[in-house]
Amino acid sequence: MHPFPPERHRARGARTRTARTLTLVLSLAALVLGGLTAAPAQAAGLREVTGFGSNPGNLRMFRYVPDGLPTGRPVVVALHGCTQSASGFDDETGWTRWADAWGFALVLPEQKSANNMNSCFNWFEPSDMARGSGEALSVKQMADRTAADLGSDTARVYVTGLSAGGAMTSVMAAAYPDVFAGAAVVAGLPYDCARTVVAGLSCMNPGSDLGPRQWGDKVRAAHPSYDGPRPVMSLWHGTNDSTVKPVNLTELVEQWTNVHGTDTVADISDTVDGYPHQVYENASGDAAVESYSITGMQHGQPADPGGGATQCGIAGQYFPDMGICASYRIGRFWGLDSSQGGSELPAPAGPAVTATTETTVSLSWEAVDGAAAYRVYRDGAQKGSPSAPSFTDTGLSPGTTYAYTVAAVDDRGRAGPATAAVRATTAGSAHRCFTDNNYQQVAAGRAHQALGTVYANGSGQNMGLYNVFVTHTLEETSPGHFVIADSGCPSP
Repeated sequence: MHPFPPERHRARGARTRTARTLTLVLSLAALVLGGLTAAPAQAAGLREVTGFGSNPGNLRMFRYVPDGLPTGRPVVVALHGCTQSASGFDDETGWTRWADAWGFALVLPEQKSANNMNSCFNWFEPSDMARGSGEALSVKQMADRTAADLGSDTARVYVTGLSAGGAMTSVMAAAYPDVFAGAAVVAGLPYDCARTVVAGLSCMNPGSDLGPRQWGDKVRAAHPSYDGPRPVMSLWHGTNDSTVKPVNLTELVEQWTNVHGTDTVADISDTVDGYPHQVYENASGDAAVESYSITGMQHGQPADPGGGATQCGIAGQYFPDMGICASYRIGRFWGLDSSQGGSELPAPAGPAVTATTETTVSLSWEAVDGAAAYRVYRDGAQKGSPSAPSFTDTGLSPGTTYAYTVAAVDDRGRAGPATAAVRATTAGSAHRCFTDNNYQQVAAGRAHQALGTVYANGSGQNMGLYNVFVTHTLEETSPGHFVIADSGCPSP
């Protein structure tokens, strides 16, 4: 996350020349607080929603709704980090998997570069962190629109975010405690730790040291007239985070335990998947705040890729494979898992691999009494929803191993627990990919040139001029046979 002052559109006020200059200077730290790699293409099932309110923050709204989602189900709002997008924060974090498995709607706000040059949510701007204005109101309007469209349970609306999105999650939990029943801040910051760019950088590193009451007062000031219940909080941070110092986890615990009227002495201290975990209970003995300290993790949200019952996510630079799935643990803390409203149907017996080709895998499993359909997951992402106990997955790569799990779905659209993973390897050899300029492709024997033009060996495809300025990706589909695969390699 990077807290630059954004280049706002005119309706939100012009910035001074000093602020613009500072923005350019600070752009050297564009990866700060969630500066993530370019997002992949929009995920299947993710849809943009327009007209969701006055939208004073000028944000975009995307939404993922599982097929057949009944009314009365929860809503989860998930906020991305800097330079990221809605489509870069759904499957990567595992939230779409749990939306399918547990039955809830997923809302993914998206920042615009017109608001912030690095697409960070403006967690530090006074107009964006206040109740009833700016980006905070836009996010709240997205939750309201979803609840109205789907008949969602408005008592079960939750918000989470990574880095800049984590800092904005603190904003939403403080400004709208009447909207959100729970929140989860991952590698983020306490509410109202900064109201300027310089203060924001200092809050991130080395951090701001206030007392619990001081932090709590900041939250209470966000909605002074409110005296109702506060969101339960799940707080996550890596011990090696040099972008947002781990001291911010301590400050977050102090802030939210004070808001919940408890102390900073954990009532439960244990380990989960090998990592220190602490729980702070309120006067009624209910878990109000929990914290996870992910040993050895740098800046990011922990993932645990795979098809197991507790696994999720797609590993990447800011989604490290730490053997623990944050979204799974957060969802359970909020009570979204199957024991709190999911299907009571058992996991199907199986599945078993019945056939493979170079590009397909066929599966079958035993039918489950009462199942209206099934959900098939490949490497943790849903790939099909057949009504019969069999499925063929297509568009795969040769010589590649995939992990599959299956869950039964009841007549209310709720999925039960998934099976253990079964692995299948497609036939043939995995295709190799080579990206280089035309001169080097010829030198490596993957292409040849004639009269100054380069052609791929085997396919004979025209690759352009014989020089170092034209670059292509070649895919070896069989020994010595190359095709141009600039749009994606290996090809499906």
